[in-house]
Amino acid sequence: MTEKKDPMIPDGDVNPIDTDYKVGQDNILVNVGPFGLDIHNRVFAISGLMVVAFVVLTLAFQNQVEPMFTSMRGWLTSSLDWFFLSAGNIFVLVCLVLVVSPLGKVRLGGTEATPDYTYLGWFSMLFAAGMGIGLMFFGVSEPLSHFGSAFGGTAMENGVRTDWAPLGAAAGDAEAATRLGMAATIYHWALHPWAIYAILALGLALFSFNKGLPLTVRSVFYPLLGERVWGWPGHLIDILAVLATLFGLATSLGYGAAQASSGLNFLFDVPLGNTTQVVLVIGITAIALFSVVAGLDAGVKRLSEINMILAVLLLLFVVAVGPTLDILTGFFANLGAYFQQLPALSNPVGREDANFSQGWTAFYWAWWISWSPFVGMFIARVSRGRTVREFIISVLIVPSLACVLWMTVFGETAILQFVRDGYEAATKAELPLQLFSMLDALPLAQITSFIAIILVVVFFVTSSDSGSLVIDVIAAGGKVDAPTPQRVFWCVFEGLVAIALILGGGLVALQAMAVSTGLPFTIVLLMSAVAVVKGLMSEPRAR
Repeated sequence: MTEKKDPMIPDGDVNPIDTDYKVGQDNILVNVGPFGLDIHNRVFAISGLMVVAFVVLTLAFQNQVEPMFTSMRGWLTSSLDWFFLSAGNIFVLVCLVLVVSPLGKVRLGGTEATPDYTYLGWFSMLFAAGMGIGLMFFGVSEPLSHFGSAFGGTAMENGVRTDWAPLGAAAGDAEAATRLGMAATIYHWALHPWAIYAILALGLALFSFNKGLPLTVRSVFYPLLGERVWGWPGHLIDILAVLATLFGLATSLGYGAAQASSGLNFLFDVPLGNTTQVVLVIGITAIALFSVVAGLDAGVKRLSEINMILAVLLLLFVVAVGPTLDILTGFFANLGAYFQQLPALSNPVGREDANFSQGWTAFYWAWWISWSPFVGMFIARVSRGRTVREFIISVLIVPSLACVLWMTVFGETAILQFVRDGYEAATKAELPLQLFSMLDALPLAQITSFIAIILVVVFFVTSSDSGSLVIDVIAAGGKVDAPTPQRVFWCVFEGLVAIALILGGGLVALQAMAVSTGLPFTIVLLMSAVAVVKGLMSEPRAR
C-alpha cells in the first residue's frame, strides 16, 4: 500500500512565505475524560463561549429576542443594502479578471500538482456543500414569489413603493413577469454567490498549498498584515469566521427543518410547529455526527454523491412529466433574461424596488458571505491541483449553470401550472410547502415528495458535517487532523444554535443572525480579494 501524500507539501515550484510560525504552536492540549482536545487557546475559547452564551440567552429570553431580531434584520438590510450589493459586484469582477489574466496559470499545490478528485466527485461536493438546502427550499418558492409580485405590478403608498416586485415589475404580462421573476431568481443563485465563495476558497488554497501557511482564514491576510496575522488581528479574523460560519449554517439548517417538517405534514400529517422542527434538527444532527466520525472521504463525499444522484433523478423526472419543451426553451430564455437584467439588478444605488433589493438581495449577499468561510474552506480542501483559471471557471460557471437549470425546471413548472392550468395550490402555500404543492400536481407525487424530503435531510447532514469540519480547522489553528471530539462539539452546537433561533423567532431570527455576522465578514472578504491578487502575483505559473 502506498503512503498517502501530505496535501500541504507542494509538488513542483512554489514561492512559499518564510515565517517562523508553526501550525498549532498556540494550541493547548486538554484532556476531557477519555478524549484529548487540540485547540487554539484564544479562537476556540472566545468563539465557543460566545456561541454557548448566545444559545443560553436566546433560549432563556425567547419572547424578548424575537422583536430584537426583526428590527436588527430590517435595519441592516435597509441601511446597508448598497454596501452588500457593491461588494457582490466587486467579487464577480475580481474573479473575471483573474480568469483572463496571466495569473490564471498559477496551479494550486505547485506547478506539478495533480487534482485529488475527479470532476464528478469534485462537482458533487461543490454543489452539495454550497447550496443544497437553499435550492430545495427556494427552487419553487422564489421564482413563484418574484413572478407573483412582478405580475401584480407596482403599488404606491405615500409616494413610496410597497410592492416586492423586482425592478419595474411586469403588471398583467405573464410572459414578461415569468422572465423577470426567473432573472431575479438566477441573479441570487448564479455568478454573485459563487464569486463570493471562489474568492475566499482561492485565497485559502493558495496560502495553504502554495505558501505553506495553515489552512485557516487568517493566513489569507499575510500579504496585508505580515507576522501580525499570528497575533490578535488574526485571532479576530478567525473568531469572526467561526461565528459567521456557525450562524450562516444555522440559517440554512433552519430552512431545512422548516421544509422537512412541511413535507412530513404534507405526506404523513405530522404536526407543524417548532416542536417538529426541533425534533428534526436533533435527529438530523445525530445523523451528521455519524458522518463526522466517518471523515471527509467516507462521510461527506459519499453522502454528496448519493444526494447528487437523487437530485438529478428528481430533476429529470420533473423535466419528463412536466412542461418539457417549455423547460428546455425556458433555460435559454431565462439565461438571456438574466444577462439582460443583470446591470439593473446589480445596481447598488438609486433603486425604486427597495423591498426587493433590501429584503431579498441584501439578505442573500449577507447570507452567502456568512457561508463563505465554510464553503470556501471546503472548496479549498478539495481543489488542490487545479489551475486558478480552471478553479474559477469551474467554481463560478458550472454551479451557476446548474442553479439556472434547477430553478428553471422547478420554478418554471410551478409558474406554468398557475398560468396555464389555473393551479393555485403552490402559489397559495407557505414557502416551505410550495415544492411539495408543485410536485402534488405531477404524477407519483407521494414518491417524489418523499425523495424531496430525503434530499433536504441529506443536504442538511452534508452541510452540518462539512461545516463542523471547517469550523474545527479554524478553531484548531489550521490543523486539519485535529481530534474528532472537537468536530463533534461544533456539530452539536450548530444544531443547538439552529434550535435556539427557531425558538427565538423562527426564520426572521435565522435571517437576522446571518445578516449581522455577514456584515463584518464582508469587510474581511474585500480585504482578502486584495491579498489573493498580491499572493498570486508572486507565484510561478504552471507550464
